Amino acid sequence: MLIGTYRHQIDEKCRMRMPAKFKDELGENFIITKGTNNCLYAFSKEKFSEVYQKLTSLPIFDAEVQKPVRMVLSSAFETEEDKQGRILVAKELREYAKITKNIVFIGSGSRVEIWSEEEWNAYSGDDFTESSKALAGLGV
Repeated sequence: MLIGTYRHQIDEKCRMRMPAKFKDELGENFIITKGTNNCLYAFSKEKFSEVYQKLTSLPIFDAEVQKPVRMVLSSAFETEEDKQGRILVAKELREYAKITKNIVFIGSGSRVEIWSEEEWNAYSGDDFTESSKALAGLGV
């Protein structure tokens, strides 16, 4: 299960380590791409394959639909660890997620979300009462 929150730092060479509990679930050479709200999504290869199938089945001549498809697929990359288990995070993705030093990894069920600490604190600082009302409205 991809659940929980872990805090780490990106090193001076822009490398990070995926928390061990998430790494076990994601497997080797998982996929990282742009997510929503200025975070990054990390998927196992199997889960990304499902996302890929859905994205590539959308109408290719619908310009409105193709923009997010392009944003997700063009920013996706398969990770490669160095001998110390670190992953280089592409500059484009670091800039999109506003990651400079402190990183928050959160388990979101089918994926891991990677946030800059500042963005996560701002996003998650809202009153949970409103979020719980939205979940109740969805039947949870």
